[in-house]
Amino acid sequence: MPVSLLGAAEIRALAAELDVTPTKKLGQNFVVDANTVRKIVQVARVEPGDRVVEVGPGLGSLTLAIVEAGASVTAVEIDHRLAERLPETAAAHGVEDGALRVVDADALRVTELPGDPTVLVANLPYNVSVPVLLHFLETFPHLQRGVVMVQAEVGERLAAPPGSKVYGAPSAKAAWYGPWRLAGTVSRQVFWPVPNVDSVLVGFERDASPRGSEEERTRTFRIVDAAFQQRRKMLRQALAGVLGGTAAEASAVLEKAGVTPTARGEELSIDDFHRIAQV
Repeated sequence: MPVSLLGAAEIRALAAELDVTPTKKLGQNFVVDANTVRKIVQVARVEPGDRVVEVGPGLGSLTLAIVEAGASVTAVEIDHRLAERLPETAAAHGVEDGALRVVDADALRVTELPGDPTVLVANLPYNVSVPVLLHFLETFPHLQRGVVMVQAEVGERLAAPPGSKVYGAPSAKAAWYGPWRLAGTVSRQVFWPVPNVDSVLVGFERDASPRGSEEERTRTFRIVDAAFQQRRKMLRQALAGVLGGTAAEASAVLEKAGVTPTARGEELSIDDFHRIAQV
């Protein structure tokens, strides 16, 4: 039997059955539009045979669309009620045995994923979207690409280039793993309840080879954090604490890395931060 998707009425009925009240704290705005979940899957270029990890599947609307495209899904869900119900919903909608694995856990604490997924597709809540993405990219090097739906503010920051108004530490850290792009907008009306913020799709492709070692990444991220701790501050001051202890010592390191000591963190690419870390 072909896989069928959830409709708005069934999503509300499932929520009532499970006594799930969508909460702002968990970012539970459920997608109730079939065309939207199919669009996400299409933008993510999900193909038959792909192994996909989905974070926060909720009631399963996006999960079913991924399986409908011929992929298998490893779904990571923090809410025990939703994690327990998802396989039953999937089976009722034509998902075959083995096409769905559910991991009942906090995505920020997951260190192993069954099925070794290579694609990440998810609808991520505002408060954990960046930490979850960075954790998954750091922890699961076999993840090669992905598309996530996030609040517009988060997506724009993740895809922001150096020098732009919203470029910050998340932008630089995300770029460590490869390029990011804005991949489409999502109407507020496809959610239940309707949120008071806009959402976007943001996609990434992991670089073919790592930018540096794990030790280099850790040091680079420490420098990124220091650079953006106080926005608009000159690097020789902002990085003094992590590059020797004084502005003069930081300046010497920056000059050696080919970076102007009076520049601001907002101007630097991840390659610039990496060079500083290597001095």
